[in-house]
Amino acid sequence: MSAAPSHALLRPAIALPFLLIALIWGSTWIVIKDQLAAAPESWSVTYRFAIAAVGMFAVALASERRVRLAAGGQVLAMAIGLAQFCLNFNFVYRAETHITSGIVAVLFALLMLPNALLGRIFLGQTITRRFMAGTAIALGGIALLLVNEAREAPPTGAVGYGIVLTVLAIFSASAANILQASEAARRQPLLLLIAWAMLWGALFDAAFALMTAGLPVFPPSARYWGGVAYLGIIGSVVAFPLYFRLIRQLGPGRAAYNGVLVPVVAMAISTLLEGYRWSALAMAGGALAMIGLVVALRGREAPVGKAVSAGKP
Repeated sequence: MSAAPSHALLRPAIALPFLLIALIWGSTWIVIKDQLAAAPESWSVTYRFAIAAVGMFAVALASERRVRLAAGGQVLAMAIGLAQFCLNFNFVYRAETHITSGIVAVLFALLMLPNALLGRIFLGQTITRRFMAGTAIALGGIALLLVNEAREAPPTGAVGYGIVLTVLAIFSASAANILQASEAARRQPLLLLIAWAMLWGALFDAAFALMTAGLPVFPPSARYWGGVAYLGIIGSVVAFPLYFRLIRQLGPGRAAYNGVLVPVVAMAISTLLEGYRWSALAMAGGALAMIGLVVALRGREAPVGKAVSAGKP
């Protein structure tokens, strides 16, 4: 398959899901923050992916007309479920009890670094100069956003522990991203693989919740369950297939650049809903992050099925 003549960001099949994912995940940070006091973190994660698994199987069945994965698919689904839908989210929810959701969201923008590095090590994907240049610019923007978040809501308590949890969440998500970009994953139907991964993730979440938080807690708040439904359906069933498809199209390094856009979207949503006021530091950080994103993603599409460049698909 020959390389496409247009830049990746100019192709609607890339740009539209890229923006939609950022819009969805930019909103989920606010919803997660709203749930932390209502129930133990592990049970909130369990409820989210129990709902997501049901929804994802419905979508997969309508598309694939079957529920069985090919040989080796279940092992892969278990690994993705453990890394993405259990470890990653349990770390994230716990991190937000120690540092603000804004800081966690901005730190998560660093996901492109382990994705690119692990993609190079395990998938043989090259890291281009353009990707490195864009990443350097984006890192400057991320640094400014971190400083701004720390000034706007100074972290208190176990800040270092919260950062460690966020770093663990980032590497858990990165491991799942690399698995999704592997040839073994490409041989599996995408929607069905995600459905099984979510089911395994929910089972791992429930086991972990029982061990760490005891019996299930069911908050009476309609707002809480509305948030769980939003995170399960919109934040998971809608967003993850789009994101994992981008990983297969762009490679894990470039797909993770979606995380650079997410905190900017989150701040924009906060501006509309919570009266957030943009400082000069926030505007400079957001601008640098966007410039880095454009520089890193202005590559042309590489042949599908071969090693995909982390800096040029």
